[in-house]
Amino acid sequence: MIEVKDIDKSFGDNDVLMGISAKFEAGVTNLIIGASGSGKSTLLKCMVGLQKPDNGLVSYDEREFTTMDYGERIDIRKEIGMLFQGSALFDSMTVEENIMFPLNMFTEQSKEEKLERVNFCLKRVNLENTNKLFPAELSGGMMKRVGIARAISMNPKYLFCDEPNSGLDPKTSIVIDELIKEITEEYKTTTIVVTHDMNSVMGIGDYILFLHEGKKFWEGSNKEIAHTDIKELNDFVFASRFMKAAKDKF
Repeated sequence: MIEVKDIDKSFGDNDVLMGISAKFEAGVTNLIIGASGSGKSTLLKCMVGLQKPDNGLVSYDEREFTTMDYGERIDIRKEIGMLFQGSALFDSMTVEENIMFPLNMFTEQSKEEKLERVNFCLKRVNLENTNKLFPAELSGGMMKRVGIARAISMNPKYLFCDEPNSGLDPKTSIVIDELIKEITEEYKTTTIVVTHDMNSVMGIGDYILFLHEGKKFWEGSNKEIAHTDIKELNDFVFASRFMKAAKDKF
């Protein structure tokens, strides 16, 4: 479980996060949603230590991450997997080398052990025998799946996904959503997905945190979101679904 308590973050006079508190449980898909500028990406960065909150605490299974020094944070960072918005694969590396990169950095496994783990991860995301391909030879959906394979290569306890469906067609987006949910349930990871994709919200949103103008406006499940009477949330849901329908049409 990851817990955030009373997180504040400002940049100059711009208050980006104001008193955000939430609990993200293991084994379920936790989604952070909100319009651009709502603070969801800043919250994710505070949670993984890329930015320091002005106030508040972030804890990983009751280990207070925000109060740790750099050396103490390394052990937790080894337990974190990241899927970046643009996949963030190294263009000059093969699929195999990309997935092996964190294993080379953080483990002392033999070459054979690393390759075995790479092949296991590729099989898990249905990309067997793509080891020697380069990112330029992959489709957008394949790149996302390689990104997921790299993210789970260290068998993480915590998995962060930043806009995993960005730039993908609806069919491929569903494949990525289902893969994230399957991995979360299979390995009991604490998975947090930052997204504005309402199909993802309705499809895999076990727990949803809605941010609006830096504040926590609502939390609940995808079964509850359609029955809320909060105007800001309804406006976001309607606008998101309308815009996606328009994009799909044209």
